[in-house]
Amino acid sequence: MRLASVAGQRQYLLGGLARAVEAFGAERDRWPLWLPVLFGGGILAYFALPAEPAPWLGGSATLIALGLAFTIRHRQFALIAALAAAMLAAGFATAQLRTALVAGPVIAGKLGPVALEGRIVSIDALASGHRVLLDHVRIARLTEAETPRRVRIRVMKGADAFRPGDRVAMRAELNPPPWAAAPGSYDFARNAWFQGIGAVGFARAAPKLAERDAGGAFDFPIWLERLRHDITRRIQSSASGDVGAINAALMTGEQGAISEHTMQVMRDSGLAHLLSISGVHFALVAGLLFFTIRFGLALFPTLALRYPIKKWAAAAALLGAVAYLLISGASVPAERSFFMIGIVLFAVMIDRSALSMRLIAWAAVLVLLFEPESVTGPSFQMSFGAVCALIATYETLNKKFRAWRENAGILRRAGLYVVGMLLTTTIATLATAPYSVYHFNRLALYGLAANLFAIPLTSIWVMPWAIVAFVLMPFGLEPWALVPMGWGTDAVIRVAELVAGWPGAVILLYAMPALALALITVGLLWLCLWRRAWRRAGVALIAAGVAMVPFVRPPDLLVNESGKVFALRGEDGALALSSQRSAKFETGIWLRRNAQADAVPLRDVNCDDASCIWRSGGQVVALISRPEAIAEDCINATVVVSQVPVPRSCRRPLVVIDKWSLWREGAHALWLSPDGVRIESVRSVAGDRPWIRQPEKAARERRSRVTSTN
Repeated sequence: MRLASVAGQRQYLLGGLARAVEAFGAERDRWPLWLPVLFGGGILAYFALPAEPAPWLGGSATLIALGLAFTIRHRQFALIAALAAAMLAAGFATAQLRTALVAGPVIAGKLGPVALEGRIVSIDALASGHRVLLDHVRIARLTEAETPRRVRIRVMKGADAFRPGDRVAMRAELNPPPWAAAPGSYDFARNAWFQGIGAVGFARAAPKLAERDAGGAFDFPIWLERLRHDITRRIQSSASGDVGAINAALMTGEQGAISEHTMQVMRDSGLAHLLSISGVHFALVAGLLFFTIRFGLALFPTLALRYPIKKWAAAAALLGAVAYLLISGASVPAERSFFMIGIVLFAVMIDRSALSMRLIAWAAVLVLLFEPESVTGPSFQMSFGAVCALIATYETLNKKFRAWRENAGILRRAGLYVVGMLLTTTIATLATAPYSVYHFNRLALYGLAANLFAIPLTSIWVMPWAIVAFVLMPFGLEPWALVPMGWGTDAVIRVAELVAGWPGAVILLYAMPALALALITVGLLWLCLWRRAWRRAGVALIAAGVAMVPFVRPPDLLVNESGKVFALRGEDGALALSSQRSAKFETGIWLRRNAQADAVPLRDVNCDDASCIWRSGGQVVALISRPEAIAEDCINATVVVSQVPVPRSCRRPLVVIDKWSLWREGAHALWLSPDGVRIESVRSVAGDRPWIRQPEKAARERRSRVTSTN
């Protein structure tokens, strides 16, 4: 009986394998769609490494895989495996190359007040003050080799007097780009590395003009940034407050002047995506140009009957999309959207299907070739997740929609529009929800209702007036379009405020594990890229990823990089902060990742002038602020976290995290239990990568320079 049972199981497994191979072979036309996925997987593998790999690794692996593929090209499945390996290696090599190309100096530690001079690359208006990006920088006390290529400075007053291209001087406090606020959270230092920013800080006083841009040798990036800056000012002057700021965000991509209140209600209502120039905006601009130009040309029968006016309209819309890309600042979301809409318009020009999964897949490859780091960000993930889901739905329901539209009257067409809007918004919301939870720890429950009103309003009223405003600007007549555009923008804000005010508009969720997001992503891709019944296995992968979320255990103790601010997790799961005033940005991220809107008061903590004692998870934690507490707490505590250095004689505690540990490793997260303590630091999670500064190495180099000088 046992032998028969084993044989039956073996037969069943072999039969299942045979069916899987048959299904795989039957979807031959979908195989190429997985090549961009593998390319992106290679990029993610590079960023997931704990240390920087050898420079030759990615390129060598790519060449070896391609050589193997050529050798075994007559063996189908072996060839497929070799090409898959080649795409993985190519993605890895692309990320390595990009990291090397953008490499530049990063200051080792706090510097200033120090004399700083540089050329303005961009000026971003904020709700309070401006953020100025400088290049061609000179910094007192730094050699040319130590000086960053770019520096970003917060300026509270005086920036209005300058334009991109001007050279300014100021005294400023400078710091290296900050590490993540908590292990596994958003990596600010990596983002700055790929922007070429080697220092951030704030001006101690208003900048002074060092040299006015005289317009000598033509510099296209500076000319374009100056044009964007002037257009943004003209847009914001047409309406006060958030209406003008949002009009500018929709036209030039400048979001900084939008108030925190309005940003919050846009997030809570699920409308924040309208503020970032991406697929919706490019589709509206290109679509409006395409249909307007085609309709205008169709009014002339001679042109319409003799010439390909559809292709002409597509070419004109493509030129308009290029102009919009440049004016919007060519951010990663804008570039991604431009590639996608550009491929669609080019497909129309060469008589190909304008909407297909293959075109979307290769648009992703174009984005990743130029900016491979974007694959780790929410913009790339949310946009392509939504587009893949929508195209897959379109492929599945296309025949039914065509049948419903045939001989449909006005009422049926209107009903189909509403159904299509509801379906599109629902699919996009479901596809982007995991990434919203992972990156922002929030889920807007009523986004469907808000988008149902806001997207038609933006499509039919706001963006057409934006295009008219661009056309009228050379003549100084843009207020004629910006004023009515503002009416629509104000209505969008009112919708956001209304929906955000509904009970339970937002659910805050704990930080999702990376493995959970990976399972959901693979499941979504499996569901969208295949066509046969086996695609349903993707639902199981998505369910497995979602099922991991409730079992996440947040850290019991968080300590910031200076050790001066800590958060304690109580028995009810809520975080209590040691300070509600210090390090607000970091503590805000801690609370958000703990699915918490506000901190609670410290409880069950005994504090004096030198330290605090807290008991949790069977451990006694000493949080030391002054040296005189070290001797006693080293005897009584099992975990010591200190703002000051702790001598090696402090041996009893299981864990000692002192000033030097925090200096070397950044913020720490600790999980406490009777069995021991699990620790993660920002550096242990991020690894020893080029964008993660090594303060101990910098200190050795400084000592070496001082010694050699003496």
